[in-house]
Amino acid sequence: MDKKIQIIAVVGAIIFSVLVLTSPNDPIPLPKPISNSQNDFVTIIAENLDKPRAITISDNRIFVTEKDGFIRVIEDGNLLESPLAAFRPANVFDGGLLGITLHPNFSNNHYIYVFLTYEEDGNLWNKIMRITESENKLQDAEIIFDKIPGSSFTNGGFIKFGPDRKLYVGTGTVSDASHLPQELDSLSGKILRLNDDGTIPTDNPFPDSPVYSLGHRNPQGMTWDDDGNMFVAEFGPEKNDEINIIQAGKNYGWPEQECSGNENYEDAILCYDPSIEPGGILFYSGDKIDFEFPFIMASMRSANLYQVDFEDGLSSQKSILSGIGRVRDVVEGNDGSLYVITSNTDGKGFPDRMDDKLLRIVK
Repeated sequence: MDKKIQIIAVVGAIIFSVLVLTSPNDPIPLPKPISNSQNDFVTIIAENLDKPRAITISDNRIFVTEKDGFIRVIEDGNLLESPLAAFRPANVFDGGLLGITLHPNFSNNHYIYVFLTYEEDGNLWNKIMRITESENKLQDAEIIFDKIPGSSFTNGGFIKFGPDRKLYVGTGTVSDASHLPQELDSLSGKILRLNDDGTIPTDNPFPDSPVYSLGHRNPQGMTWDDDGNMFVAEFGPEKNDEINIIQAGKNYGWPEQECSGNENYEDAILCYDPSIEPGGILFYSGDKIDFEFPFIMASMRSANLYQVDFEDGLSSQKSILSGIGRVRDVVEGNDGSLYVITSNTDGKGFPDRMDDKLLRIVK
């Protein structure tokens, strides 16, 4: 009976992918099924992760957040039995323990930053915590930024340090009916820019404000190119997922604009209709893998890891890896390999008994 269910799930996923990835105006190439050649360069590093959300790497360790509150550690290719830390986040569909990043000087100060959804007096909020670890054990944890409005479905939650060594945070709208992303005094639907201790940088675009850009719906990934330009991927409402180039003080339109069309707001550089649910993104800088285009994007709904060329648009999109289900996040290792996590146990996928997984791509 289990095999029949798995066969039905696979067939359904294939049909769904065909429907999602075809568009009469700007067709996106269909992904190739997983093949034996892919198995030659893809290695499973860890299995049975529970609703993993984000990954970050330092030397021989990989840190993974699990939505329900655990920070898991993979050291020298082995998933450690005990989590580094355990929190009690809010039990909501798309909130919890979300983003994770390491301080640029992590090897000396051992600071890890996480984004966490919690409930207080019946209201949902998000906060940023700075954790100090030692030998994969929690030594200290402090809240450095708090009271980011929360939601059951659109919390954003990606956090990363930029080339300027500032902490960037993507926050979501509280609901699709909310206009808080357009209000400068709200932390909802924004890209925030903070010092490493949670204070506000003096050179932010708005005086005494952590807001770096506004008008965002649900940021899911961020990265920088070699020239220091910042890019963000975010979910649209069933359609109009966006890839945006982020500029200080600019307004990206939500909920007044989706993708493009209004001169008062910034246009997206890529727009996906229907939705593909973009996740983690990066510009590949290594020489281990010969990519045609450096921009790499995880996709949950279309269940692929892609490379894309902005100049040629959606028609240039090519699959790097498929056949593993929903792909949540991607990071580049120190050796030039790629690491990805799947997202099949998040309530939207078709998990097998070994999901979710952390995989390494070597060529």
